[in-house]
Amino acid sequence: MQDDWMTVGRIVSAQGMQGEVRVYPESDFPERFLQPGDRWLLRPNTTEPQQIRLLSGRYVPKKNLYVIRLAGVVDRDQAEALRDTTLVVPVSDRPPLDPGEFHILDLIGLSVVDQTTQMAIGVVVDVLSAGNDLLEVAIGETPPPEPGLPDLRPKVLIPFVYAIVPTVDLKTQRIEIVPPPGLLELQTESEETQAQEKEKRAQKKQARRRSRTAATPQGAANPPTDPAQSSPSTSPERPIPKLPKP
Repeated sequence: MQDDWMTVGRIVSAQGMQGEVRVYPESDFPERFLQPGDRWLLRPNTTEPQQIRLLSGRYVPKKNLYVIRLAGVVDRDQAEALRDTTLVVPVSDRPPLDPGEFHILDLIGLSVVDQTTQMAIGVVVDVLSAGNDLLEVAIGETPPPEPGLPDLRPKVLIPFVYAIVPTVDLKTQRIEIVPPPGLLELQTESEETQAQEKEKRAQKKQARRRSRTAATPQGAANPPTDPAQSSPSTSPERPIPKLPKP
């Protein structure tokens, strides 16, 4: 899928007999699933989204998912055929945010510098949720790995709060931070050790995969997976507010 599309949910199963489907949300904006209008479906092993009309939707709190009805999907068989299909929207179709909030996609890829010394630190590669939001920053200028390869670059986690991240400039694609003493040094040393161990584990795991694949009988099926349990660490369309100053 091209970069001009954004995932907002994944169809995980049919709901009932009338063509409704269950959608696991990857967006913090309920209107993506409740407000009728145009949406797009990206089916497995395809690259071109298919436009479709969202007719209605409702939230199921206990399941943390939405049940939606799509135009042209009128029975359970048609709904089941959409299992594992991704619900996408154009990147340009992002809801407005309140002052001080940022879309995750706008933060990923920004360069990070020390506000005091103006020294380059790295680039934001992810935003993690752990009580407070954390910027995951790859240290240095090493380019990202090729698709499908593990990212072994050393990284640090930076709390996304005003006291530490006073400046986010989307126009210049730049974040300025004021790190507390020792934040970068301690994490970098730890990450280097973890990266070395991770590389060793990856090599061993890859060897086991090759051995197991060679021993798998031809035509054997892979074990099923639950897409609702393989979600990314953060929603790709979640507004991120910086915590105010104390």
